[in-house]
Amino acid sequence: MPERATVGDVVAAFLERCRVATAFGVISIHNMPMLDALGRRARLRFVPARGEAGALAMADAYGRVGGGLGVAITSTGTGAANAAGAQVEAETAGTPVLHLTGQIETAYLDRGRAYIHEARDQRGMLRAISKRAYRVWSAESALGTLKDAVRTALTAPRGPVSVEIPIDVQETAIDWPADLEPLPVPVAVPSEAALDRLADALASAKRPLLWLGGGARHAGAAVQRLVALGFGVVTSVQGRGVIAEDHPMTLGAFNLAPPVEAFYATCDALLVVGSRLRGNETLKYTLKLPQPLYQIDADPAADGRAYPNASFVAGDAALALAGLAERLASARRPNTPDTRFAADLAAARTAAEAAMARAIAPYDRLVAALQAALPGGAVWVRDITLSNSMWGNRRPTLTGPRDGVHALGGGIGLGLPMAIGAALAASGRKTVALIGDGGLMLNLGELATAVQERADLVLLVMNDGGYGVIRNIQDAHYGGRRMYADLYTPDFAALALGFGVSYRRLADLSCAETTLRDALAAPGPTVVEVDMIAIGPFASAFAGPPVRKA
Repeated sequence: MPERATVGDVVAAFLERCRVATAFGVISIHNMPMLDALGRRARLRFVPARGEAGALAMADAYGRVGGGLGVAITSTGTGAANAAGAQVEAETAGTPVLHLTGQIETAYLDRGRAYIHEARDQRGMLRAISKRAYRVWSAESALGTLKDAVRTALTAPRGPVSVEIPIDVQETAIDWPADLEPLPVPVAVPSEAALDRLADALASAKRPLLWLGGGARHAGAAVQRLVALGFGVVTSVQGRGVIAEDHPMTLGAFNLAPPVEAFYATCDALLVVGSRLRGNETLKYTLKLPQPLYQIDADPAADGRAYPNASFVAGDAALALAGLAERLASARRPNTPDTRFAADLAAARTAAEAAMARAIAPYDRLVAALQAALPGGAVWVRDITLSNSMWGNRRPTLTGPRDGVHALGGGIGLGLPMAIGAALAASGRKTVALIGDGGLMLNLGELATAVQERADLVLLVMNDGGYGVIRNIQDAHYGGRRMYADLYTPDFAALALGFGVSYRRLADLSCAETTLRDALAAPGPTVVEVDMIAIGPFASAFAGPPVRKA
């Protein structure tokens, strides 16, 4: 171990101690001391993205699938700003991402001299898109700042943090730290009294339902215990796979289908766990949820934020649900479920699935083929595209809580870089990404990253020659005036050839399963273009997030 080293070396060593195996970024003059250290030490894989937005999206998906810290390293000024949209997505999704950005020399900081890469109030921008933003002012404070940043990112409710490190600080030599260990991450322990009250309230429920969000991803074992006690399950899109979606007691993410809302009216309690009950999953907060409604969340500020509740427990989802299960299983709180509950839940899901199949025809055949071809444990990534809104957020069936990644914040174009990050975190599992032709163009350069890194993924490109959902909105609300939604579409076969990527075209859904199996068997990145113009439109038009009809 060296007696002295640069701060850049200490950054690299600390990331290693945090068990970060892969980081993403774009090399630049103002982050070069850190990246030079990563390269010299050669203990951590660095993925050179083609843009900062792609790097941050890769780190986001890597963190979601791997369950740990995602790391993105960008330059300062324009470089850091390029990552902003993807960082907003990570903040929306609550992904623990460490965004390390360089900074100009401390002697010139905040002087407004238009120094190269300088940006006015960069930290203010980073504060707006981060859980917290830090600036390292001295070499001596660098490690402590990084430790606090990582702990903050990993503490529920999780989120991205940003750390500016000026280049002169990165280059400064310091004594080798005696302690590189990351700080312990605190866990919010729920109040015993609050759990007692919740258990008393739920003890007599005969048709209780759990609504699980992304904050319950780590609580699968406790969820299983409650299901065994008679609870049903429905999930947000972010909570998919907390319980396997082929389990007979889950509605999956069919959370706002009319048959499911009708089923809600027959339930006598709802416990919302780790979910924000987002507007586009609750008909802008008018979805008629079961009453009484109870809530568990690690964030005390979530109490009553979206829907009023009869009782709130502040605490970690796994601890709270385990404590609740213990109490409900005790002789003091017998729970006797309604014997018709399971059958009614199954009927509601069957009706919701059938309604979706009718709405997406003829693409119900594509969904069935994908379900049949997809290998177990595959990771399902979705961009913002018409097909995702119609079916990708609910199908195919997911069996694990980290098998799904989607653009939760609604920003188009993140699907490809997210697929790369997911594939590199997936530990041998196949990654499939559902992407529109318009969204693919936004970060198309990252296809070169996928090839360079040999990312094992299939890009399912739904090509309708433009922004399909925008056209539908224009048809529904703007008198059919289709402004700016038709796009020039490249020859995807030639594009794939130019990148050295395997390519298949699907224009006949009778060949869907064979084509998908062939693509899934191919190593490295593969493009499957679904020719929606040849196949035809969906049976029903999706015209934006669903709302309550008058």
